[in-house]
Amino acid sequence: MALHLYTIPAVRSFADALAGGLIDRYGGDPLGLARGLVLLPNNRARRAVTDAFVRASGGGLLLPRLVAIGDVEAAEGVGALLEPAGAEAVPPAVAPLHRRMVLARLVGEERRRAGAPVDAAEAVRLAGDLARTLDQLLVEEIAPHRLRDLELAPELSAHWQRNLALFELLLDRWPDELARIGCVDLATRRAILLDRVATRWRGEPPPGFVCAAGITDAAPAVARLLRCVAGLTRGSVVLAGLGIDLDQEEWDAIGPFVPDSVTGRARRPSETHPQYHLKRLLDRMGVARGEFAVWRDRTGPRSTPARAKAIASAFAPAELTGRWTDLPAEQRRLSGVALAEFATAADEAQGIALALRETLETLERTAALVTPDRALARRVAAHCRRWGIDIDDTAGRPLSILPPGTLLTAIAEAAAQRFAPLALLALVKHPLVRAGDRRLRWLDGARALDRALRGPRPAAGLGGIDAHLADRSGRDKQVRAAAAAWWPEARILLEPVAEHFDDRPRPLAALAACLREAAQELAGDEAWTGPAGRAAAELLADLEAQPDGPAEVDPANLAQLLVTLMDEVAIRPPQGGHPRLAIYGLIEARLQSADLMILAGLNEGVWPGGGAPDPWLAPRLRADLGLAGLDARVGVAAHDLAQGLGAPAVLLTRSRRDARSPALASRFWLRLEALAGDRFDRADDLVGWVHALDDAGEPQPAARPAPMPHASLRPKAIAVTEVDRLKADPYAFYARRILRLSPLDAVDADPSAAWRGTAVHDVLQRWAQEDDCALEKLRPRAAAMIADERTHPLLRALWWPRLAEAIDWTAAEMARLQAEGRDVLAVEGSGEAELAGVTLTGRFDRIDRLPGGGLGIVDYKTGKPPSARAVAEGFSLQLGLLGHIAAAGGFGHVDGEPGAFEYWSLARNRQGGFGYRESPCDPDGKRDKVVTSEFVTLAQASFAETARRWLTGEEAFVAKLHPEYVPYADYDQLMRQDEWYGRE
Repeated sequence: MALHLYTIPAVRSFADALAGGLIDRYGGDPLGLARGLVLLPNNRARRAVTDAFVRASGGGLLLPRLVAIGDVEAAEGVGALLEPAGAEAVPPAVAPLHRRMVLARLVGEERRRAGAPVDAAEAVRLAGDLARTLDQLLVEEIAPHRLRDLELAPELSAHWQRNLALFELLLDRWPDELARIGCVDLATRRAILLDRVATRWRGEPPPGFVCAAGITDAAPAVARLLRCVAGLTRGSVVLAGLGIDLDQEEWDAIGPFVPDSVTGRARRPSETHPQYHLKRLLDRMGVARGEFAVWRDRTGPRSTPARAKAIASAFAPAELTGRWTDLPAEQRRLSGVALAEFATAADEAQGIALALRETLETLERTAALVTPDRALARRVAAHCRRWGIDIDDTAGRPLSILPPGTLLTAIAEAAAQRFAPLALLALVKHPLVRAGDRRLRWLDGARALDRALRGPRPAAGLGGIDAHLADRSGRDKQVRAAAAAWWPEARILLEPVAEHFDDRPRPLAALAACLREAAQELAGDEAWTGPAGRAAAELLADLEAQPDGPAEVDPANLAQLLVTLMDEVAIRPPQGGHPRLAIYGLIEARLQSADLMILAGLNEGVWPGGGAPDPWLAPRLRADLGLAGLDARVGVAAHDLAQGLGAPAVLLTRSRRDARSPALASRFWLRLEALAGDRFDRADDLVGWVHALDDAGEPQPAARPAPMPHASLRPKAIAVTEVDRLKADPYAFYARRILRLSPLDAVDADPSAAWRGTAVHDVLQRWAQEDDCALEKLRPRAAAMIADERTHPLLRALWWPRLAEAIDWTAAEMARLQAEGRDVLAVEGSGEAELAGVTLTGRFDRIDRLPGGGLGIVDYKTGKPPSARAVAEGFSLQLGLLGHIAAAGGFGHVDGEPGAFEYWSLARNRQGGFGYRESPCDPDGKRDKVVTSEFVTLAQASFAETARRWLTGEEAFVAKLHPEYVPYADYDQLMRQDEWYGRE
């Protein structure tokens, strides 16, 4: 029986050649094409072939039926045309999500039975891998019971043996689950339908022609159908890029190989070769490569045969690459193919966008970007929009990164984290929440809440936010009041979510319903509009209707479960798109063509992709079962690249660095470079354009800022804590006091040294004011602060032992001083006094009455006190300035002359414990310290000079005047420090 077998070389456009050839063969009869049937690999190929018929027809045309016979991994079913072939006797296929949830339940049950609990999100992830492995067995028609016949080698790790045992248990239970719901697997159903179609066609051929085109799936059922089609009188099988010109040695080197007579094991085939999957298909069809002829049609080649030879040579098996040196120069030249290597992924996206934009300058010229890197595709599309060019990525985007998907994730994360600040703000600021006329008012409230939640995290839950906003003790009382006025509007929408998301596991259907209701309340119909919104609504509806999934789900794991499912939901753009430009994934690019094909992202791990390992079957087990190795994906990626290299003009791109680290060039890139050498064209102009496009010219570093506002604009009042800032970094003082720019704490910030200092001061203040400095009540006060639910557990564990010891030292030291006649006179007071024409304000931590009648001014420190050197150089004079205010009577009821100045530090002391006293001065001026009696005078003189220069005078506020005494970097960006610091 004669077989009708053809191939279309990569140097010709597959879809155009196929359409032209079918028109030439069957277009003479007006109904000749309409009676025909074209079998294609997937629905995207149907679109490509339809467009090709439109281009080739030149007018009206009745198209043949185009049927996608499906790809299980792409979740494509058999075409509707095949359903009547005995379909009524075949049970329906189980819905993919239904199967995923049933398998997740089985995984969780078996893991728990084995003593290894697994959360629902992890079970769903493992169930996805299990479903893919099960599909591979079913597609290859490998009976699962063969797993029990495998001989486990001693080198197989215990991990794989446990996984295999679990896999067997799941496969034993899965058929019972299918029987219970009255369904079969999609792969099983497809195989049955394809076999019935083949049987029917052998006995009763279709009235018109049948052409199977571009199919690369080597599944046995597909191979049997293709063999049947090839044998029909009006049938034909057309493959893309079959290597009929490869010499026999290279064809044989691909494999498979005969098992060794001694070990019984065969040498591994070259699965990474671009022809491997096609050779596997031919073997299962029972046909030889020599039986294929080149498809004849009206179209010509897109590129030269010499390039085709060079492409074939570049992908030769490794043991045959030594022949490259013997090839003539013309067979190593890739004319029409250019390389562009960029520094970063951002530059690569910019360069590709420029190449696409340049294409539009030539009338009717087309271009397409092909890349498996969806992030790169999105960046290119964004760059093109700067020129008003709107290109859709036909591979789609995952639902998890689109607004409806991120809204569901934000709700789940905010509730699971008990409305922690970051998660809560991400939810209330989501672009879909209160979209429309209410959006601006809502955002005003959300921004007020953002400012109110700056700093350490409040207590958990909505009640914690309530208490935080009701607290008016801090400096941000006005900000909290503004947020508190808006908060009830948001709180009422979040209360139902808080009720469902607690520490107890709940049914998945109930959590999905809660998400749906919360999204509706927060975003209204905006949450469900458009393709992404409809997909999100369908996903939640399916989850609510799942009766066989995991019994209960921990709410803390729901967000990750949703992301796992939504990552696999691709939202593709509607039909249409740019008439001359396109962006494709590898699957979408098959059978497509363009005048310029840009093959991008040629880095290892991207093209070819790394691919996740099979967590259920070890590579050795896959080989023993007869499954293709994981490297077979590399061969398919190589074939996709070889097909793209057949375009009239090709641009290959890669970046030397990705978002995280240096990137390795793809093995395909390296092979092409090694083959062509210096014969490769380099798109250096394109790389240069990328740098020139946004080049701002020679950088002009900023000068060191030194603003000079008029004396009337300078403040005439200053706090003692600001004096050091003014002297060491006048610009920072200028930004804070004159420009009134205050730094904001981070949201949900870790407790800083400043926070710890404030907390300790608060403890000591309350102890003095409410407990009258009763020594036995100090430690309980500190313990209550540490036990506050707002205190981070890590801080509680690490800080409390040190703080407790320091607090005990403080109490003991105060008891000792009281025994010597020293008493606490006042705590946490404030006052002011005039000095050098400026009002000096200050706040003290504690003032004691010394035995001799003088005043002892005490400042608490949680860290190290200022050094004597700083005092000697005119800094850290805060205690002396407080002494001036006290001597001037600025602290009201506190009167007397300062006689002691002390820092009480709670840090580690020289004996290894915690807590010590230190003074910036000395009664006799020893140890290079200022004499105590002269300390206030020194502080007054230093402050007078400072005020004369910057407050009452007109000296410039120079940035970083004394950088060694500038501990903070709050205004470094404002002063553009990196542009000038060190240059002067």
